[in-house]
Amino acid sequence: QVQLVESGGGLAQPGGSLTLSCAASGSIFSIYHMDWYRQASGNQRELVAAVTSGGSTNYADSVKGRFMIYRDNAKNTVYLQMNSLKPEDTAVYYCRARRFSYDYWGQGTQITVSS
Repeated sequence: QVQLVESGGGLAQPGGSLTLSCAASGSIFSIYHMDWYRQASGNQRELVAAVTSGGSTNYADSVKGRFMIYRDNAKNTVYLQMNSLKPEDTAVYYCRARRFSYDYWGQGTQITVSS
């Protein structure tokens, strides 16, 4: 069992930056692939960024060059550095840990990008 707690959400201005954190507990963090998803009001949840247990990363086209996902296995935490934020980045952001049939989600954190 893995418990995930996101933090770092809030209000940002267009062009600004935020860093989300997702702290994991309850299992061996390093073996899990970690993802960040987001869900805007009225939309389906979409994958934003992913980092495998080996450190390989993948990004949605809409955030490439602006967002960066990285993990610190010593701290059992995965991060999402978000730069050059746009109003369309407004959403609830979720952290996900997955490995084979194991699949865990955090509770989500709201990001609002507005002037």
